[in-house]
Amino acid sequence: MGSLGHSAQNILEDQSSPRASISSGNSLGSGFAIEPITKIFQSGNNLGHLISHCPPSPHDKPRKKSLLLGTFVKHQDTPIVKANNRSLTYLLLIFLAHCFLSALLFIGQPGKVTCLLRQTSFGILFSVAISTKTKSVSGIVLEDSSFRASPGKETASSLGKEIPGDLVVGAIVSQVFYLYDTPSFREQPSQLFVGEPVSFLKNYQHILALVFAVKEINGNPNILPNITLGFHILNSYYLARMTYKATLSFLSSRHKFLPNFKCGEQSNQIAVVGGLDSEISANMATIVTIYKIPQLTYGSFSPGEVNHLLISSMYQMVPNEASQYMGVIRLFHHFRWTWIVLLAADDDSGDRFLQIMVPMLSENSICIDFSMRIPKQTYFQDVVDVLMKQADYLTVYTETKANVHFVYGENSSMIVLRVMLFLGTFVSLPPLHKVWIVTCHWDFESVSAQRAWDVDTFHGALSLAVHSNQPPGFKTFLQSIRPSWAKGDGFIENFWEQAFGCSLRNPDVHGDSKRMCSGEEKLDSIPVILFEMRMTGHSYNVYNAVYAVAQALNALYILGSKCRTRENEKNLIFYNVQAWQLHLFLRTITFNNSAGDTIHFNENGELKSGFDVTNWVIFPNGSFIRLKVGRLDPWAPHGEELTIHDDQIVWHRTFNQVLPLSVCNDHCLAGSSRQKKEGKKFCCYDCVPCPDGMISEQIDMDSCVICPQDHYSNDNKNQCVLKDVSFLSYEDPIGTLLATMAILFFLITALVLGTFLKYQDTPIVKANNRNLTYLLLISIAHCFLSALLFIGQPGKMTCLLRQTSFGIIFSVAISSVLAKTLTVVLAFVATKPGSRLRPLVGKRQAYSLVFACSLVQVGICVLWISTSSPFPDKDLHSLKETLILECNEGSLAMFFCVLGYMGFLAAVSFMVAFLARKLPDSFNEAKFITFSMLLFCSVWLSFIPSYLSTKGKSIVAVEIFSILISSAGLLGCIFLPKCYIIVLRPELNNRKMLGKKKY
Repeated sequence: MGSLGHSAQNILEDQSSPRASISSGNSLGSGFAIEPITKIFQSGNNLGHLISHCPPSPHDKPRKKSLLLGTFVKHQDTPIVKANNRSLTYLLLIFLAHCFLSALLFIGQPGKVTCLLRQTSFGILFSVAISTKTKSVSGIVLEDSSFRASPGKETASSLGKEIPGDLVVGAIVSQVFYLYDTPSFREQPSQLFVGEPVSFLKNYQHILALVFAVKEINGNPNILPNITLGFHILNSYYLARMTYKATLSFLSSRHKFLPNFKCGEQSNQIAVVGGLDSEISANMATIVTIYKIPQLTYGSFSPGEVNHLLISSMYQMVPNEASQYMGVIRLFHHFRWTWIVLLAADDDSGDRFLQIMVPMLSENSICIDFSMRIPKQTYFQDVVDVLMKQADYLTVYTETKANVHFVYGENSSMIVLRVMLFLGTFVSLPPLHKVWIVTCHWDFESVSAQRAWDVDTFHGALSLAVHSNQPPGFKTFLQSIRPSWAKGDGFIENFWEQAFGCSLRNPDVHGDSKRMCSGEEKLDSIPVILFEMRMTGHSYNVYNAVYAVAQALNALYILGSKCRTRENEKNLIFYNVQAWQLHLFLRTITFNNSAGDTIHFNENGELKSGFDVTNWVIFPNGSFIRLKVGRLDPWAPHGEELTIHDDQIVWHRTFNQVLPLSVCNDHCLAGSSRQKKEGKKFCCYDCVPCPDGMISEQIDMDSCVICPQDHYSNDNKNQCVLKDVSFLSYEDPIGTLLATMAILFFLITALVLGTFLKYQDTPIVKANNRNLTYLLLISIAHCFLSALLFIGQPGKMTCLLRQTSFGIIFSVAISSVLAKTLTVVLAFVATKPGSRLRPLVGKRQAYSLVFACSLVQVGICVLWISTSSPFPDKDLHSLKETLILECNEGSLAMFFCVLGYMGFLAAVSFMVAFLARKLPDSFNEAKFITFSMLLFCSVWLSFIPSYLSTKGKSIVAVEIFSILISSAGLLGCIFLPKCYIIVLRPELNNRKMLGKKKY
């Protein structure tokens, strides 16, 4: 089965130039590249010109280095200069010259700037110089850009056998890219200089995961017995053109690039795995969909990339990208981060990300301080230009209060981000000690040149990583990898040389200054920043993709076994299986892999799985570990999608292991609510204390919550407290006093009534209608007793009887007083000769008057009860901390009608008594009645404002006090003088003495 070629020239055999090149004209997914130094020096504003204007040194070495650089530029086409990467040689000389110049910072009076730059510039320049020398790649291009092998059952351990398989799984990986020149538009793109290949060392594990999966399948007699599974792996170079060509190679004969022609030896291509990012996957889908070949992507893929027809044959080994977005929002809510910075790739995928994410963040009450686009540049000088132009913007970026930076971008964008952070030190950009949130696109891929770069910036980062597990035997498999075992592996030479900093070729022959590789180096000795011995998320996806194809083929094989009885016929049919036949089985396949995870696709062809919340812990020596601190399950019940263990997270050292805050302003504490600032984003707010009766129990409440009616807010406004129940009870001191007074006055009234009954035949008792006197005393006694209805917890019956009984009893008492007064007046007026009032004088008329006046009050009370009767109620608002149990009068107007009618009777009695005050004293008690009515009216007139202004149980006490005082006034003013005569001056209690003296 043919690869793309055995050399870079074969890879680019369609180019017209005798010198092989890779054009950037159609680049949709290329990594950034460093412009060769030759072109920099050929430009008008070249580095040689800049160096010539550097300050002179008292030493000769900087000048000599400048002269040495000029010599190399002048003789750039000689073999000794061209050997071993001419561009990196220039870069090394430039940084060595700056190393000498950095020594000048140590001379002179120390200043703030010089002290700041001395050690830092020296360290950075020397690190770059050393890394440039030790990480330089070979000047010889790849001998083979593909890795194709088809291990059979008997040679499963060998990676170098090119034994064709009965069925072949193709794969396009993103392992190698080229550093190439900037188009000048003065020559054909094919004439541009091709730089050296650069390998993403960590991505080599994707290839090994596929090989390991095929090895396991071919060694497992329970899967595809008597069938050998092969593979064919090609590289995308992060270029659309090369991705298309690699995909078409799967449709060609084994040794010729003739797509869509069935000539020569054919391979039975059954499925394709790839690619790593959305653009590569979409480019592959453009071709494989036509042939209905199943495509299993192992990187994140956004459905918005292409229309649904182009992804009809696609199966995604990563859950839907939208679930990541919601997972990140759940993460923000969990940690209460509401003020963030967004960083997105400056390409179509970044545009789509911002179009989706920005509204989602707003809908979930999360604000964006600002967003920054990561330049997805192909050329190194473009990155520098962007960095220099945005120097002021980057200063604002470092000073933002947003401690959380959400980064969206694929491998090439992340590489640019790391370059920008690295170059930022040259424009005085301070270290960014933030919390980085990254999606599953980034697996911390690094190239060899970044081996010594400081990665402490990303310490404590959180990522939603593709769920991964460790298949048994994979680590042992990695430890057994040797370059001598994989002669057909076009990737391993470049990987091995860049990973170990050595050369697999004879340096004496090729002019390579690097040491010779022994071939016995161990992968576990590579720094973890470059290569991991644990299976990463993307490698795990490749592993599962191969197994999904194998399980689908096995299901098809079993189905064919049931339909065929003869072995030869069965195998013949299976060898002629078509790729499109796998779709039915892939859509419904469910199996457990060797790591114990269940693999299953949903109806959209997406893997039904979740993400691991991973914490990146970076150590001072540059190594790191990934801690699983949580899990995102998109299919969990709402609100339970995210599970995270806060105590296991390691934050950046600058946060002192305290949860970082990322808010526009400080949190509003409990007891206050947020109030939006005018002209600011909605996450920026003022904190306003909650008003009385409202609380906020949590921080950052949008509004305060009203307490239940029987509760009140405490002083801190963060808790509702149950109100104290208040009513005038017998246990209350005021209630006890008033109850005692009522009973005492009742007893006094009963004593007076008893005295009058005892001395009922005496003149002073018989005077002025003795029976009305008894009725008046009984009414006054009941007035005192009616006050007891106002004490105690209000009930339905007590509320019904309080005001009505008080009003009726008082009306009877006042009516009796009025009848007595009128009796005296009529008695004197009717005795005159010819008076027509004589029929009105008599006991019957007095009783009728009392009955009639009382009946009116009874009618008012009946009307009150029938229309709006009093009832027990709770006063929740009069007092802040007290719930008042009271009787609601039902109709305040009817209550004042009762009082008004009593006042009317009292006023009439007062006027009649006042007019009768000059009648003979022997028979006249009008003077005492006048005083009693005056006292009665004064008490109840003063009661009205007190009633309207007093709250709680005090209003009940005021009414009881008014009842007692007014009743006591009637008792004292009318009966106290008579009791004095009856008890203390009995000699005056006769008709003779009453007629002589005035009392």
